[in-house]
Amino acid sequence: MLQKIFYVFVKIAVLFLLGLNVRRKELLPSDGPAIVVANHNSHLDTMVLMALMPLSRLKDVKPVAAADYFFSSARKAWLSQNVLGIIPVERGGAKGSDPLEGCYRALEEGKVLILFPEGSRGEPERMTDLKKGISYLAERFPEAPVVPVFTHGLGKALPKGSFLLVPFFCDIFVGEPVTWAGNRTQFMNALRQRFEALATEKTFAPWE
Repeated sequence: MLQKIFYVFVKIAVLFLLGLNVRRKELLPSDGPAIVVANHNSHLDTMVLMALMPLSRLKDVKPVAAADYFFSSARKAWLSQNVLGIIPVERGGAKGSDPLEGCYRALEEGKVLILFPEGSRGEPERMTDLKKGISYLAERFPEAPVVPVFTHGLGKALPKGSFLLVPFFCDIFVGEPVTWAGNRTQFMNALRQRFEALATEKTFAPWE
């Protein structure tokens, strides 16, 4: 219930404070198992992506985020778990355990994951190299589509280190899903190329 109330508020804020132009919204998964992957420039990224999902499916949408940030205190952990529904991942991995175990369980339960394969927030509209963790999820669940989303403007609406939302027109580009074809390098190259194609819709070079 808390999660629904929070995202109703977020959805209203997104619609009234941010001008969102969403291209090919119909490509976002309506059910799971599925994985939505996006570039990461702002804490707004997760909230906007979740706001694009139907409210009736919100309980099945699970953001994936770093445990060392979102679970660094009791207050943050409570908000992350009970309001945002975050699946924590230990950066670098905990000794003797698979850091993606929570993601595996969620996909087995038919959830939709929201994941940022760069690993951390970067400069607005400039992507860094993608981490290979997403390929292990795709390999384990080859039936789960991996849907790339490129966002433009969110890093300026709420820059890294800022807590003040600035009204800014933002574009959301949803791409055709990428599926596991049996080769890790091939999968990562295909995903990167899909992001590059989405970024060119805004006519700038995103890669460092």
